[in-house]
Amino acid sequence: MNDYEILLLLDPELPDERQNEIVTRTRETIEKGGGTWADHLPWGRRRLAYEIGHKTDGAYHLLTFDAAPETLDEVSRVLRITDGVMRHLAVRRVKGASMRPPDPTHEEPRREAPRHEETRREAPRREEPRDEEPRDEQPRADEPSPEEPNPEGPSPEEPVAAAPASSQDSEPEEIA
Repeated sequence: MNDYEILLLLDPELPDERQNEIVTRTRETIEKGGGTWADHLPWGRRRLAYEIGHKTDGAYHLLTFDAAPETLDEVSRVLRITDGVMRHLAVRRVKGASMRPPDPTHEEPRREAPRHEETRREAPRREEPRDEEPRDEQPRADEPSPEEPNPEGPSPEEPVAAAPASSQDSEPEEIA
């Protein structure tokens, strides 16, 4: 037999009767498996660090007991398939460890972004000019020099000179 504790995280919208039913069924499973129930500490409703199933709060319960590893496996299997159990964690209990709940954190209320509004897009960042030492302005062997014409035609960066439009080359329009 080993000493275990399970921290249960239950759906905060469950009625107290249903929460107590889940804890009672867990206790019965442990006792059927030859284990001994030590304690049940309801830690109460607390804010979650992140949403689980679109819920921001959870009801915590700490269960302590002695049981065989096979019994713990059965309890965990049942808790995984039980509606209303959001999460559970079973660990071996350390002798002399505190069983009181952690103090609630005093954090600023969360500001959630509106779900139906479009999110703002940030303007693209502009790169700051780097302070580099000037290099010699000699072209590499694979690049044509500015004086040499590019055999592939004008690049998108080079302006293309447009031929002047002449009214003498075009035919006059007929007026109907």
